[in-house]
Amino acid sequence: MIKVEKALAAAAALQPGAIVAVLNDKSSVLTAGYVDTEHSSKLKPDAIFRISSMTKPITAVALIMLIEKLQIGLSDPVARWLPELSNPNVLVDLNGDLDRTVRANREITVEDILTSRLGTGIVPAAPGSTPIQREIERQQLVGFGPPNPATPTDQDEWIRRLGRLPLLAQPGERWFYSVASNVQGVLISRLAKMPLSKFLQEHIFEPLGMIDTGFYVRPEKLARLTPAYSSDLRLSDSQKDAWSKPPAFEGGEGGLVSTAADYMAFVRMLHAQGKTPRGQLVGKEWIRRMFTDHLTRDQRTDAAYFLDGRGWGYGVSVDAGRSSAEAMHGTIGWAGGLGSSWLSNLNNKKAVVVLCSRALDDPEVYSSHQALQDAVLG
Repeated sequence: MIKVEKALAAAAALQPGAIVAVLNDKSSVLTAGYVDTEHSSKLKPDAIFRISSMTKPITAVALIMLIEKLQIGLSDPVARWLPELSNPNVLVDLNGDLDRTVRANREITVEDILTSRLGTGIVPAAPGSTPIQREIERQQLVGFGPPNPATPTDQDEWIRRLGRLPLLAQPGERWFYSVASNVQGVLISRLAKMPLSKFLQEHIFEPLGMIDTGFYVRPEKLARLTPAYSSDLRLSDSQKDAWSKPPAFEGGEGGLVSTAADYMAFVRMLHAQGKTPRGQLVGKEWIRRMFTDHLTRDQRTDAAYFLDGRGWGYGVSVDAGRSSAEAMHGTIGWAGGLGSSWLSNLNNKKAVVVLCSRALDDPEVYSSHQALQDAVLG
């Protein structure tokens, strides 16, 4: 049984407040605290949050749906639909000049995109310290840092600019955060011949009843959008107006806003192996692959900053048998840097979604999320 008092105490530690959705024998939503640091109003269950990287599992499911429907091979080159990524070059040295490259050993495949092993992403170096980082910044390429709904670049221009950059590693060789999910989003749009937002709305959000999830907040709902704070409770996102209109670039890696109830509806579908009241959203075998660790031991070690020894499936972190915490065994999930987290235990069919407006950039905040997960899943 979930220790509600313990969960509420952990939620209260996530100042100014938190929403906790629990999936056990039945679903429930707990609220604790306030909307903002001024304590202007109590936090309500339908509060809307920037879920940032918790967008990734949703994007992965959308791409899986199209792969299944169109019978696309995982080893197919993505250049078939994304010619901007054909015949890539690879940097000789991550710290070196951009013209010091070699030709890639092979093309980037669909599975490279799904597993974040396409060969590029956040550079493992101090911000702005390498030529490739400075070029990424100059090109205004989202996906290499926090989501930015105000970026002026649309998806075609984004993928064109990305394709002009050399890769950081050979395709399939290393795991990089978090560009792959943006590439997935562009691929979804081209495969479905419609904007990413439209595909998600028609094929995931509507079937699951996710009425408050999208890439922006409609005017009549904007008052429910919570502020975004850094871990020391300084306001970190004052661009509320940027979330009030459709963005030029719909970021599959971190661009969604959502509520606890909406996200739990998505999690419930995953627990049901793709089944919904309206039918099978995605095949059971694809859900199994989504929950399977696709990384080698060396790749997990190389990605320790983000994965902390866990594995990576399709858009989600998965148990790789290395966790010392019993509550983490058999788990899947992911977190969003702006203050959200989700963890599911596939053994006991429990899940917890935590949404707060305090960023996960401090061990104290992260520990509060873990305490909530332990209270629910332990």
